[in-house]
Amino acid sequence: MSIDLKRSMTIVAVAAGLIGSGAAMADVKVGFLAGFTGPLKSLTPAIFKGAKLAVKHVNDQGGILDGQKIVMPNADTTCADTAAAAAAAETLVKTENVVAIVGALCSGATIAAASDVAIPAGVTVVSPGSTSPAITLLDDKDLMFRTTPSDVYQGSVMARLLLSKGIDNIAITYVNNAYGKGLADSLSESFKAAGGKVAANEPHEEGKADYSAKIRALAASGVDTLAVLAYANGSGLTIIRQALESGDFGQFVGGDGMVSNTLISAIGSDKLRGMIATKPGAPDTTGARVFKKLAWDADLNPAATFAGQSYDASFLLALAIEKNGSAERAGVSAALREVASAPGEVILPGEWQKAKALLKAGKDINYEGATGSHEFDKAGDVSGVIIEMGVYVREGSFREFGRVR
Repeated sequence: MSIDLKRSMTIVAVAAGLIGSGAAMADVKVGFLAGFTGPLKSLTPAIFKGAKLAVKHVNDQGGILDGQKIVMPNADTTCADTAAAAAAAETLVKTENVVAIVGALCSGATIAAASDVAIPAGVTVVSPGSTSPAITLLDDKDLMFRTTPSDVYQGSVMARLLLSKGIDNIAITYVNNAYGKGLADSLSESFKAAGGKVAANEPHEEGKADYSAKIRALAASGVDTLAVLAYANGSGLTIIRQALESGDFGQFVGGDGMVSNTLISAIGSDKLRGMIATKPGAPDTTGARVFKKLAWDADLNPAATFAGQSYDASFLLALAIEKNGSAERAGVSAALREVASAPGEVILPGEWQKAKALLKAGKDINYEGATGSHEFDKAGDVSGVIIEMGVYVREGSFREFGRVR
């Protein structure tokens, strides 16, 4: 063999080794799908920050698998457009080739993204903020999970809260999508079952400039309390503003989609004095306390709506990929159930290095997160905690009043 031929073969071998090494050390992509624009845009930055904080904890403590870094490409669902949501998911799944997805936030967007794109592609999805009961019923091949409770629960808690305050007659208007209808149905059924009266229950379409006719129709019921189950950057803001201008309602109620300081800034805290709202929150657990410190250290308000749930969704997916032993999509959902459930050594938020060592040693782990234990049921749902929110007039912000039991 000539010297030139030997040299050529050596170069080829070295190059092949470098290519193989590069492939082994490629970034692991976990996508983030949310409404960066549209009626939930004011909530999305904190939720995304929660997800990125989990990624930072993984990457700062040795990375995932063989030292790779997690990167988190994101895509915009617009929240209000299911076609846009499916297109955004397609970008993450087919172009970015993500292993799994955190998201989406709006329930209709999550249903479209999962049903049309992620599930057919075998991609595990964990939503931190989609609460519609319809998600429970998806034919998802055990690929759809969420770290926030269904509105079957939030609606029943909201009903109980209102009745405990002596409010026994309400009108409801809800944004006409999976989120709004699911929460409205749950609230109405629970409220009436407990002895309350729902004088009117009407859907409305997102994105209109004038809801005055709808408000007049609701006000014809003669009640003073209006539950607006919509979004703070969208129809919810417009309806409350116009209802105040007309003087038709004096008491307002909202779900998690309305818990944004954008609403208060736009209308004024004095005008929203006494507003009652609910959102999924965190229990008083060690995991929640640990996350609270980690979040404040990262300049993230741990009480921001769905921020803790987003951290948990991201950290759980990282644990599942590590448990699965590869950056392949197959096997992630089964691994997710294992790392989220007892028995196993407890892993708290931020404890990536500990979790990685235990998994390497073949030990079972049980993640106890920022927003509680995520023991997924057969449908991928979790139980949770619902927090009462109110308007702190002096600071012009929403404030937690405590867990509703």
